[in-house]
Amino acid sequence: MHRGDRGTRRNGAGTLKALLLDLGGTVFRSGSEMMGLFGEAEPAVREVVARRGPLGPERDELWERMLRSEISERDYWQLRSDEMGAALGRDWPIQEFMHTLYSMAGHDIIRPAAAELAADARAAGHRVGVLTNDLRAFHGDTAMASHPFLRNIDAMVDASVTGILKPDPRAYALAASELGADPADIVFVDDMPWNVEGARKAGMIALELDLTAPDKVFDEAREALMSTGTTP
Repeated sequence: MHRGDRGTRRNGAGTLKALLLDLGGTVFRSGSEMMGLFGEAEPAVREVVARRGPLGPERDELWERMLRSEISERDYWQLRSDEMGAALGRDWPIQEFMHTLYSMAGHDIIRPAAAELAADARAAGHRVGVLTNDLRAFHGDTAMASHPFLRNIDAMVDASVTGILKPDPRAYALAASELGADPADIVFVDDMPWNVEGARKAGMIALELDLTAPDKVFDEAREALMSTGTTP
């Protein structure tokens, strides 16, 4: 969905770059963080949420399988939903699972550093877009899908709608088209390594968010976005 017709502009400082962000784990706090909050409130799932990627106290074999590309990210979260539903003695559809997790944080689901970066980018005249695989698939038309952050961006590409998931090169090409920017002028941030590598192969300035220290990447993205060179 295109949100404006302002293309990439150039000025005396060089190319005006664009900022492209993943949503879950990058702009919004990760599902792994939300699982931790849910475990604090619901004792029945604490054994399950002890395994939550790099953030849990126990080894998460499903996460490791996902990193080895043996299962997809969607598979991972479906299996976690099934496990937690079983612990609660209920059938838990993925959208209900995600809605429950993200309601744990109330209004505090967005990373402040991500919101600040997007605001700074807009103030500097840079376009800001989102490239996500799972917004509609995981959240449907819930409040998260209409979060105020999403009303202030220039372009939104959701693979749940397009059917083209990252790291398919076409996903990045579509996002670049929606932003009206050359891939080389786009700073992209994601928390999944294969999505970052896909963006890099597509020609973008691609940065990986570390879920154990998420704020650091936003400083790196700001530096890359505001620089006058082509790539850092």
